[in-house]
Amino acid sequence: VHGDARRGRHFGRAAGVSPAVAAVVTVGGGARPGSAAAAGATWVSAGPAAEMANIAVQRIKREFKEVLKSEETNKNQIKVDLVDENFTELRGEIAGPPDTPYEGGRYQLEIKIPETYPFNPPKVRFITKIWHPNISSVTGAICLDILKDQWAAAMTLRTVLLSLQALLAAAEPDDPQDAVVANQYKQNSEMFKQTARLWAHVYAGAPVSSPEYTKKIENLCAMGFDRNAVIVALSSKSWDVERATELLLSN
Repeated sequence: VHGDARRGRHFGRAAGVSPAVAAVVTVGGGARPGSAAAAGATWVSAGPAAEMANIAVQRIKREFKEVLKSEETNKNQIKVDLVDENFTELRGEIAGPPDTPYEGGRYQLEIKIPETYPFNPPKVRFITKIWHPNISSVTGAICLDILKDQWAAAMTLRTVLLSLQALLAAAEPDDPQDAVVANQYKQNSEMFKQTARLWAHVYAGAPVSSPEYTKKIENLCAMGFDRNAVIVALSSKSWDVERATELLLSN
């Protein structure tokens, strides 16, 4: 952020930050020596990182309470819990949206809060395995613009949880995190839905899915292969048992 002390004060009021801290952010572009902005920067220079970390903690405490009191939490659609007492790591949870392959599933999220929050987004990934074009089926990494370059300081923890829930209902296969899933989504929509539903059943507790796919899984597991490896192999090889077996043997 660049500009003079007036802009720094305006930035501080807009983001709920003290003028001194706003001045530090503003001065990053180079304030004139002896100016009000430079004086502000000098005043906080003893511990700007500590100031920013404190802003992050106070902000996330407020947002944590907002989620707990939200209508969506009361309806069991979103949830958040503390992992540690200093509010730097949270455990989120979202319900699979209705009329999607994820309906009936519960998806856990790892949420890490940087010291620069809310000026930078939280780091979020899916803990629960999921079959979705914009979420890695291996690591749970997420491709969502608000968690990257489209983040704004006005966004909140509730915004993030609801945006992720919306992503489950409206995939963006042309901007994928998982190319294999995205290809299946575009080339065979019905197979994608059946596969996503099976993953929702196995990993997220959704109702039972395709008996045909379940039987293929059980047959390969009976040969001694790891269950998770079998599910990944069949899913990525369009449920072709022969090709999935070749993949399992090659690994």
